[in-house]
Amino acid sequence: MVAAAEVGVRLERLGPGMRVAWVTLENAARANSMNRALMSRFQAVLAGLADDESLQALVLTGAGERAFVGGADIGEMSALDVEGARAFITEVHRCCEAVRRFPAPVIARINGVTLGAGLELAAACDLRVAVQGARFGMPEVHLGIPSVVEAALLPHLVGWGRAREMLLLGEVFDAAQALQWGLLERVVPEAELDSAVAQWLASLAKGGTQALRTQKRLMLAWENLPRDEAITAGVDAFASSYRSGEPTRMMAAFLAARAAAKTRGG
Repeated sequence: MVAAAEVGVRLERLGPGMRVAWVTLENAARANSMNRALMSRFQAVLAGLADDESLQALVLTGAGERAFVGGADIGEMSALDVEGARAFITEVHRCCEAVRRFPAPVIARINGVTLGAGLELAAACDLRVAVQGARFGMPEVHLGIPSVVEAALLPHLVGWGRAREMLLLGEVFDAAQALQWGLLERVVPEAELDSAVAQWLASLAKGGTQALRTQKRLMLAWENLPRDEAITAGVDAFASSYRSGEPTRMMAAFLAARAAAKTRGG
C-alpha cells in the first residue's frame, strides 16, 4: 500500500538567534508529485508558519533521495475537465505563491528530479542549491498542456531565450546546465547538500530578522515597479526599518565590537 502524501515540518534553532523551519514534501513513492491533498496541506502548513515572526528562514525539500518534486500528479490531471483544470492549476499557483510571499527567505534544497510544477516551486524560492545528479525540465507540452503559472518566473531567472527552449522543447537538463543558465545558485555533491544549506543559514543568521523580511518584501515589489518607483519604495523601506529598533540595536553591537577590536589591537 502506498503511503499517503504528507507535508513534514521540523523547527530547528541554530544558535541563540536563528530559528529555521524545514518543510518536506512527503510523497516519495511518486517522486513527491503534487496532488490536491498534498497541495492543500502544503498551503495550510506555510500559512501557519508565516505567522511565526521569529522564523528567519524556511528550507523546502522533497522526501527521499530520488526527487525534489517530480511535478503535478498526472493521474489526477488526466481526469480533469475545463473547470477542473482551472481549479487544479490554481492550487499549484497558490502553493508557489505561498512560497514567494512567505515572509522569511526560502531555500530550495533540491535533492533530485525537479520537473514541471516542481521546477515552478523551486523558481518561487529565494535561493536554490541542488545535488549534481539532479535533473530539471518543463515537459508539459509533451503531455498536451502548456507550462503556466509560476513558469512566468523563468524568463527573469534564465532569460527569454532559455525560457523558450525549456518550455517549447520540454527537454530534461542537468544541474550543471541549470547552474550555467542561472536557474540555480549552487550545485554540490550529494554528500555536501546539507552543509551547503547550513552555510546559507549561517549567513542568514547574521542578518536581522526584520531586515531579512523587509529585504524579501522589497525585492518582490521591485519585480513589478518602474525604476524610480522601486527606488522610492526602497527609501520608504529603509526609513520604516528603524521603527523596529533592530538597526539601532545591531549597529550598536557592531560599533561596540569594532571598538573592542581596536582596543585589543592597540
